Amino acid sequence: MFSLHAVKKSVSHVCCLGLFTLAAHSVYAAEAAPIKMGVEPWLGYGQWHIASAKGLFAKSGLNKVEVINFAEDKDINAALASGQIDAANIATHTAMGMISAGLPVKIVLVLDQSNTADAILASKEVGSVKELKGKQVAYEEGTTSDILLRSALASAGLSFSDIKPVPMPAASAGSAILAGRVPVAVTYEPYLSVAKKSDPSIKMLYSGSSDPGLISDVLVVRDDFIKSHPDEIKSLIKTWGAALDFYNANTTEGRAIISKAVGATPADLDTAFDGVKYFTLSENKAYLSHDFTSKTFPHILKAATEAGIVTQPVTPAQIIDAEFANQQ
Repeated sequence: MFSLHAVKKSVSHVCCLGLFTLAAHSVYAAEAAPIKMGVEPWLGYGQWHIASAKGLFAKSGLNKVEVINFAEDKDINAALASGQIDAANIATHTAMGMISAGLPVKIVLVLDQSNTADAILASKEVGSVKELKGKQVAYEEGTTSDILLRSALASAGLSFSDIKPVPMPAASAGSAILAGRVPVAVTYEPYLSVAKKSDPSIKMLYSGSSDPGLISDVLVVRDDFIKSHPDEIKSLIKTWGAALDFYNANTTEGRAIISKAVGATPADLDTAFDGVKYFTLSENKAYLSHDFTSKTFPHILKAATEAGIVTQPVTPAQIIDAEFANQQ
């Protein structure tokens, strides 16, 4: 039989242990280093907006995560290179290019894969990819749009010299085709949906689904921050998982939060979300150690090298932080 004294002692021990755990968590939250993380208005980074809206950073032990918005790839890349931000959400080929150029960053998480959320749009006078020859094409250099455009040209037996490139930000490319300034534009959501909704005659010629795995995004962190603050990176990864869990359980609310953050309405992006695959933490671990290394990496590397984005050879071991990849 258990005495009342023994029961009280047991309860007291459990309560003390619980208080100790809460105190330890509070101390960590108070001491956790602030994180400055860059994003762009892209659906694939949407889980971070859910994390901000739902207080999930704090629940993971992070007391200050500043999610900073950038309009163009070149701006977020420059901020990461100069140390103005600690982490950035960028395209996989961009990460390869940075590391190839000697920038000390590592991939710690695969975020998403774009299927139909990155695409080439064409006006009614352009009926196929083959008809891009001699046409003006608006696209943002060194981005997912650049990579996708080169993939499309290769699929039709064309070279980059066959088109008339019109470099501009992805946000402007959609506006350019709507205004009739160019007959072809390469961009991503939400700009795809806005353009097609504004002018139903605009059609999709080629998308990420035409070359599966080519267009994906990753979270990269500066090496010095990884070494100094590994616990914060673990918590950041944990936050992505919590946000994606919320999104999967409350998809309507989650999409509303993301749509607002990227400057659109859920109605504008009615089908856009279906074109994006978000990676869970368990999928990350399996993907980074298998298909990404053996299949996706060499394919993206080839395309990025041809585009001049990667100038020196890189390997999966150079770009992936194995410790975090294996801990998810």
